[in-house]
Amino acid sequence: MRTIASQFTYLCRRKPGNVRSRNFSSSGANDERSIEEDAERKVGWLLKLIFAGTATAVGYQFFPYMGDNLLQQSVSLLHVKDPLFKRMGASRLARFAIDDERRMKVVEFGGAQELINMLGGAKDDRTRKEALRALVALAYSEEAVAALHHAGAVSVVESTPDSSEYADIEKYKVHLLRRFHYYTMIHLEK
Repeated sequence: MRTIASQFTYLCRRKPGNVRSRNFSSSGANDERSIEEDAERKVGWLLKLIFAGTATAVGYQFFPYMGDNLLQQSVSLLHVKDPLFKRMGASRLARFAIDDERRMKVVEFGGAQELINMLGGAKDDRTRKEALRALVALAYSEEAVAALHHAGAVSVVESTPDSSEYADIEKYKVHLLRRFHYYTMIHLEK
C-alpha cells in the first residue's frame, strides 16, 4: 500500500509537460509481492501463537488429571506378555521419573518391582535396555535405590547379559551397580 501511495504522489507532483509512460513491471510487482509475503508470514505466526496458547491452556486443564492414571496404566503395561507393551510401559516410567516425588510414586505403585521382574524375564536386548533405562531413571533417588535394593535388583542387574548390539545396556548396568554399591557402603557405615 505504501509503495502504491508513494508512486501515486510521485505521479501527481510531476510536471505535465514531461509526462512519460512509467514501467510498473519490475519494481512495483516485487514490492507488492514482498508486502504480501510479509503479511502472510505475520498472519502465519499469529495463527501458530494462537494454536500454541490454546494447546497450553488445554494441557494445563487436562493433564493434571492424567498423572496417577497414566502412571497406573504404565505399570499395568509391564504385566502384559508382549515385549512391545512392556517396553512402552518402561519408557513411560522413565519419562515420568523426573524428580524424587515422582520416582517414589513409581515405587509406591509397584513399578520398581515390575521393572525388576521385566528385566529378569526379558528375552530380547531391546526389552532389557528399556527396563534398565527406567531403573536408572529411578535410581537417582536414594529412597528408590533402597526399594530397588530390597526388592533384589542387584542380583537381577548383575545377571543381565551384555549385548553386542546395544552398548547402552552395559552403561546402564554399570551405573545401577555403582548406585547399589554406594547405597550399601553408606548403610554399612551406619
